[in-house]
Amino acid sequence: MHIEFRHLRTIKAIHDTGGLARAADALNMTQSALSHQVKGIEDQAGVELFVRRSKPLRLSAAGMKLLAAAERILPQIAALEAEFAGLVSGRSGRLHIAIECHACFEWLFPVLEQFRKAWPEVDVDIRPGLAFEALPALRREEVDVVISSDPEEMPGVDFTPLFDYEPLFVAAAQNPLAARPWIEAADFRDQTLITYPVERARLDIFSQLLTPAGVEPAALRQVEMTAVILMLVASNRGVSVLPDWVLRQVRTNSEYVTRRLTETGLTRRLYAATRAEDTARPFMAHVVRLARQEAVKLQRPAAGGTWTGERGD
Repeated sequence: MHIEFRHLRTIKAIHDTGGLARAADALNMTQSALSHQVKGIEDQAGVELFVRRSKPLRLSAAGMKLLAAAERILPQIAALEAEFAGLVSGRSGRLHIAIECHACFEWLFPVLEQFRKAWPEVDVDIRPGLAFEALPALRREEVDVVISSDPEEMPGVDFTPLFDYEPLFVAAAQNPLAARPWIEAADFRDQTLITYPVERARLDIFSQLLTPAGVEPAALRQVEMTAVILMLVASNRGVSVLPDWVLRQVRTNSEYVTRRLTETGLTRRLYAATRAEDTARPFMAHVVRLARQEAVKLQRPAAGGTWTGERGD
């Protein structure tokens, strides 16, 4: 038995209108053509779909089963057609984001709050990229964007720059390093370094400073939450290195000092990695633009003053 979508639409139209003539008008076809189609379905099924000589025309038990299928399947097909139309027009789609840095949540949530209002038909989700290989997942279409500071040469993947940031040293005001104008790799040898619980290669302090210098901190303590890191730092239980936008709220707090890493400071860049065929999609371009705008807001002084990377007390 070969059932087509038009057969389901026919059965539903006849049931809804109560007769062949009205159903034919609704389907924009002749009554003769509609009768022929019904007979074809019945010949295939080997059963009658309607109770003959009933007014209005009434479905048989077999016809009711086909109607139930039509009422279940046709809305799904209509929703799928609408979704495909949205994809073609660029109004809808999927934006599943993998993040390779804990601190990125600080600016990403405001970005997505603005984005969902502008693109309500786009399905948005966030997956921390620390628990899996995010870039291979991007190529397998398991995620759609990877936020990363480590671009790679990957065929079919674009790395769009979002913004530059500065990793900054932060310590308690009573820490002996507070007297230094800037911090060098060797200064960490007698310090407990507090970091997020990720591999060293993904931490700026290791990849950009300690590992190249062959320096190991006195101890390493891993903490999940930024607020807890800052609490421990204020208690002089260790020091940390965090992006400048994370330290925006504490740089005028007398409990902390912030310093540049090396005399000239370090600069890192965040990228949005996307599949090349998706980069130019309107909603993808919009979320990149929002990310850049939010970063500018976060890198401004929180309550007046200027940002120099020095102590804010």
